[in-house]
Amino acid sequence: MEYKILGKTGEKLTEIGVGTWQLDKRNDESLKALRFAIDNGVNFIDTAEIYGTEDVVAKAVEGKNGLFIATKLWPTHFRYNDALKACDASIRRLGVKRIDLYQLHWPNKTVPISETMKAMEKLVDDGKIRYIGVSNFSERELEEALASMKKYEIVSNQVEYNILMRAPERGLSGYMKKEGMTLIAYSPLTHGSVFRNGYERLLGELATIGKNYGKTTAQVMINWLIRKEGVIPIPKASSVEHMKEDLGATTFKLSVEDVKRIDELTKRRGLYYHVHKNFRHFVTFYLKMRRFAKPRN
Repeated sequence: MEYKILGKTGEKLTEIGVGTWQLDKRNDESLKALRFAIDNGVNFIDTAEIYGTEDVVAKAVEGKNGLFIATKLWPTHFRYNDALKACDASIRRLGVKRIDLYQLHWPNKTVPISETMKAMEKLVDDGKIRYIGVSNFSERELEEALASMKKYEIVSNQVEYNILMRAPERGLSGYMKKEGMTLIAYSPLTHGSVFRNGYERLLGELATIGKNYGKTTAQVMINWLIRKEGVIPIPKASSVEHMKEDLGATTFKLSVEDVKRIDELTKRRGLYYHVHKNFRHFVTFYLKMRRFAKPRN
């Protein structure tokens, strides 16, 4: 498995990480899948306080060395003191001495970004986190966040990016490359949307490409992201079999021609999907903001 550098940090992360959103923590298979990924070379695990999976990650990484653990701060905790308390709680749940990458989960217009970044920089100074990242930030929101920082840099932005969600290519990814940030791509398999009705022709094209490499459609989709400069996909797998398939995406390289072919196949379809997903994200964000108001202990 190859590595990519996180931002300007020099940290080597595996070219694929593991996400834990909507991971079934009641299912032992989920824990086995995480451990399988770690035992097979993956060093990058991503979670969040709101996922409720930090304790599952803690079990999976127990006794393992050389791992890079990322988690996220929920927007209702963006006030200075709330951020410090929430970080302490995440450290306890993860069972680590410090968090490798601490990310702002979504922008929050009700709290000045300067106040939140002051807390994040304090956490670095105190040795509780190593690097600062964000998630779901637009180019403008990244600019505002960067302008408010005094000592450190934003090393990454985690956004949805896949063959249907191509929005990051419309300015954001270019800006991030210029600033030396890594794009962490969540939902690389489109939440399964591409496997439902309406994408039969696209699936047929992807299957044809995959056949030339002896790979599945899902592996082609993940490798398409791996082949993008400065991008690290973090698929979630709730079973060992699915995890095996995901890791199989690292054992080959799509040709430049096939990457361009997939680019052209999905560019137009991505526009409708982008609008649809943005609406769904807004509804989900609103409901969680109302429910998750205080730092979890």
